[in-house]
Amino acid sequence: MTVTLPNRLVPDLSGMLAHASHVLASQMSAAFVELGITPRAFCVLFHALEAERTQIELAEIADLDKTTMVVTVDELERLGLARRQPSSTDRRARIIAVTEAGEQAVAAGTKIADRVHRSVLDALPPGSRDGFAAALGLLVEGPLATPEESARPVRRARQRRN
Repeated sequence: MTVTLPNRLVPDLSGMLAHASHVLASQMSAAFVELGITPRAFCVLFHALEAERTQIELAEIADLDKTTMVVTVDELERLGLARRQPSSTDRRARIIAVTEAGEQAVAAGTKIADRVHRSVLDALPPGSRDGFAAALGLLVEGPLATPEESARPVRRARQRRN
C-alpha cells in the first residue's frame, strides 16, 4: 500500500542541521587525530586557556556531563596538556591549568578547527559564506540558544569513543 505524504511547506531544518552537525563532528574528529586529542579535549583546553576556570565551569561551557569531563581532564593530564590545581581566588576550588604543551596544542588545534570550518564554508558560493555564518549565528544566539524544557527530554546522540 502506497501512502501519499503531505507536502512539506518548510524545509526540514531538524534533519539538515542534525546531519550537518554529525558530519562536521566526524570531520573534526578525523582532523584532530593528527594532534592526538579529540575536539572535546581541544574545547576544554581552549576555554581553560581563556580564563581561570573550574572543571564544573568548563564542563558547562563545553556542554559535557560530569563523567565525560572527568575522563577528558584525566586524559589531558595524562598527555601533559593540563593539570588540576588550586584556584588563585578560592582555596576550596580547583581549576584546570593549561601547560606549555597544552598551549601549543591549543595553537595547533585552532589551526585544525579553522581549516575544517574553512573547507565547509569554501563549499558555498563566495557571496553566501558570510551570510550563512551570520544567519547561523543569529539562530544559535536567538531562537536556538536554549533547549526547550519537555516532559520527554531529547537525548543527544552518543559519541563513539576511539
